[in-house]
Amino acid sequence: LLVGVFLRGWREPARFRANNLPAHILRGCMLFGSTMFNILALKTLQLAETTSIYFFGPMVITALAGPLLGEWAGWRRWLAILTGFVGVLIITRPGVGVFGIGHLFALGSMLSNSFYVIMTRRMSATETSESLILFSALAPSVLLAPMLAFAPALPHGGFQWFVVLMLGVFGAGGHYLLVRAYRLATTTQLAPFPYSQMVWMIIAGWLIFHQFPDRWTLLGAAIIVASGLYIIHREHRLRVRNSASLDTEAEALAKKL
Repeated sequence: LLVGVFLRGWREPARFRANNLPAHILRGCMLFGSTMFNILALKTLQLAETTSIYFFGPMVITALAGPLLGEWAGWRRWLAILTGFVGVLIITRPGVGVFGIGHLFALGSMLSNSFYVIMTRRMSATETSESLILFSALAPSVLLAPMLAFAPALPHGGFQWFVVLMLGVFGAGGHYLLVRAYRLATTTQLAPFPYSQMVWMIIAGWLIFHQFPDRWTLLGAAIIVASGLYIIHREHRLRVRNSASLDTEAEALAKKL
């Protein structure tokens, strides 16, 4: 409902038409999985810990963009991906009694979101922004509706309903901007940018939930963020190099003419 109002769907209903309905449904299921796994992870993990694992997703996206989208990463970016994975291992510490079901949920959320982003990039060439936003909201809504019967409590009071409304507004706006971004840039260029959220998540966890990550979580998060920033650096250098190469070829061709 909020998506239709936000995008003024009554003006041009054709903008919401799906060219590939099965792909829309699968993409919506990936978003549903990402949301559900993240909520389950937050029940047992700190906000910063869950977010740190979630932010390994851009490196997974960079790795998957090659075989799935033809946007191949070089060996330096692969090294950054492996380094980021070391950061995940430091946070989860499997084998030392720290790794638990919450970490599995966080990893499931990260993987689901990675495939969701890959599908967004692939489908943005053939589907409208409006249809991508509508079905990404519709599929999770349909899947979550039956679970309301088992909910221990529903929001009560004006403030709680206001928070729920704002979740919908910001979610719809965020998805619209995400789709627009993937029309203007490649997956590997955009993937590392969410790392700036890490700082805000730590601050929010401290101020709102009185949680501050331990030294292992901070170390792992720092490694993951550093790896992501290196990928940004490599992408920038490659774009500059490719642009200079194209300019040189154009000048050489102009001289021949």
